[in-house]
Formats: sequence, structure tokens, C-alpha cells
Amino acid sequence: MSVQTIDLVATLKQLYETCKDGENGFRLAAEHAKDSSLKSLFLGYAEQRARFAAELQSQLELRGKHDRKEGTVGGAFYQGWTRIKAAVTGGSDSALLSASEGGEDVAKKVYEEALAHQLPEGVEELVRRQYVSVREAHDRIRALELAAQ
Repeated sequence: MSVQTIDLVATLKQLYETCKDGENGFRLAAEHAKDSSLKSLFLGYAEQRARFAAELQSQLELRGKHDRKEGTVGGAFYQGWTRIKAAVTGGSDSALLSASEGGEDVAKKVYEEALAHQLPEGVEELVRRQYVSVREAHDRIRALELAAQ
């Protein structure tokens, strides 16, 4: 396996794990959200991240990798932090928005780092399309967080 292939697989795995973390985090936030529109928003983002993870998994399978991890250690920390904040704050929607925005900061950074690599044409298009959606989700959650303060 060439160095470029190893880097590509590592990048795809990191993006996949980030999407699984986001999916799990958004599902957890939806469980605790009191506002029904916020609950729907979180569920929508969870479904989006599940689709993104499936697309990335397909790219890994094309390269002979079949790794269906459920997220990263960092993701477990993010989920735990969301649970802690929900418990301490009584599950306030404002706290959930803040925790989600922090998770989206991480996701944006992972995508930006991936796009800094030289990716094959089809993979770059996929990652760029997903990044635009991740950035839009971040910005929407950030706006909601600011409005809730």
C-alpha cells in the first residue's frame, strides 16, 4: 500500500469517526431537547451525519477497509459532556446548543484538515460537499446558541 493510500484511508477513517460522533451527539441532544423544533433539528443533523458516515464507509470499502467503529474516544467524551451538561442544567436547550456547537467546531476542523490533503477527485468532491453541510450546521447552531443567550 502506498503512503498516499495510507494517508487517504486514515483521513477517511477520521472523517467517518467524526460523522459517527456527530450522529451520536445529535441523537443524544435530541433526546434531551425540550423545544420540539430543536429536537427535530438535532434529529435531522443526526440523520445527515449517518448518511455522511455511510458515504465515507463506502469509500473505505472501495479501498479494502471495512471498519464500522461507532465513533472516537473524543466522541465518547463529547457524548459524556453533553450528558453531564444536560444533567447539571436540567437539560436546558441553551446548554445543548452550546455543547453541540462545540462538537461542530471539532467537525469543521477535521474536514478542513482533510481538505488540506491532496485527495482523489471523487473523494475531494464528496468531502467538500459534506464540509459545506457541516459548516452550515455549525453556523445555524451557533446562531441559535447566540439567540438563546
